[in-house]
Amino acid sequence: MKISFTTKEYARLLELAYLGRWVVASRKSEDAPPAKRYDDIAQKLYELASALGCADLVEERVGGLLGPSAKLEENEHVREFIGEFENDTFWSELVTRLAEGDYAAEQAKRALAEAPGVEPPPTPDERLKQIEDTYWDEFEKHDLANVIVLRGGRG
Repeated sequence: MKISFTTKEYARLLELAYLGRWVVASRKSEDAPPAKRYDDIAQKLYELASALGCADLVEERVGGLLGPSAKLEENEHVREFIGEFENDTFWSELVTRLAEGDYAAEQAKRALAEAPGVEPPPTPDERLKQIEDTYWDEFEKHDLANVIVLRGGRG
């Protein structure tokens, strides 16, 4: 297979490879199997960097392997994307976990107060979505201003 890239396109491909590898390894160690899965293909991309005018985006690492250079890791677009990704991940995880906690508490109360003739509750997915929407509304309006962390349940 033959494929051609301009220097600019190849630089963006290296950014994309770095970002993909970063996402895979961001919550695990660099040596975790999910991250290792992409090492061979990343090496191939790094090895072609000099020939395609992007030698400044790659550097030699311990053991003779190549990796992203500081210039690539500190690239404004790369840092911006990582910051946005981390921010979006934080908010999504916070909303999901808070909603799941609230739903579990509701289910416990409902089990204690179950009575004949009561309208059936929404499905778990419907109710979780309702609770998540409430949190999204709150965080979009007030960010973290109304969040209080209770340490050991004592405030």
